[in-house]
Amino acid sequence: MHLDVQDLRNFYYRSALGRAAQKTIRAEVSRIWPEAKGQTVAGYGFAVPFLRPYLSDARRVLALMPAPQGVIGWPSDGPNVSVLCEETWWPLETGHVDKLLVIHGLEASEQPTALLEECWRVLGPGGSALFVVPNRAGLWSRSDRTPFGSGRPYSQGQLESQLKSLDFMPVKHAHALYQPPSERRFWRKTAGMWESLGGKLSVVAAGGVLLVEATKRVQASSGSGLRETVRKPLEALRPKPEAKPV
Repeated sequence: MHLDVQDLRNFYYRSALGRAAQKTIRAEVSRIWPEAKGQTVAGYGFAVPFLRPYLSDARRVLALMPAPQGVIGWPSDGPNVSVLCEETWWPLETGHVDKLLVIHGLEASEQPTALLEECWRVLGPGGSALFVVPNRAGLWSRSDRTPFGSGRPYSQGQLESQLKSLDFMPVKHAHALYQPPSERRFWRKTAGMWESLGGKLSVVAAGGVLLVEATKRVQASSGSGLRETVRKPLEALRPKPEAKPV
């Protein structure tokens, strides 16, 4: 079930916890994708807080927001790039996206397979998708105070298996949001420390979100169907053997 777009906006832009989450996730996304010069970058779900770094150098930036969630105009200081769309039917040509960020989309979808098929369709050759989902082992997926407490959380194995089954090739994964999902002053003041220690504490504390980057895998045809199709016309061109006398 998708959250309302106003609730997502209020969390990321009007709460201390949401601003801290935005800063942490954006830093991780920027680490995986440091630039997008001349590329087409799209986000699906509620990706706008994390697309801003690409507005200046990308050829095109699009923010796709599913109809059950709703849409807001973004960015507020420039031409609008937000688009309201059907969950599994996007107004994009096949193979035209270089980078696709999916956040607050996959875990909320009632048709995750069809959604991933649409992600695969719009990605171009050499393109990559970055999926950000709640980590089922983390604290954030258990808290109703954050958007990551809504929808279906994933483990790394679950997400990567689902991606592989739909012709994606996972190439990189990361975790973020080691800070507790609390508005209390102590946790807000020490949030940076928890994120810095996150990797070292991963054995005893799981990050709140899981990030998996995957590329589009295009399998070569086995050729069996083609050979069968071609063989029959060729056989038709061969001269028929002369009839043997009875």
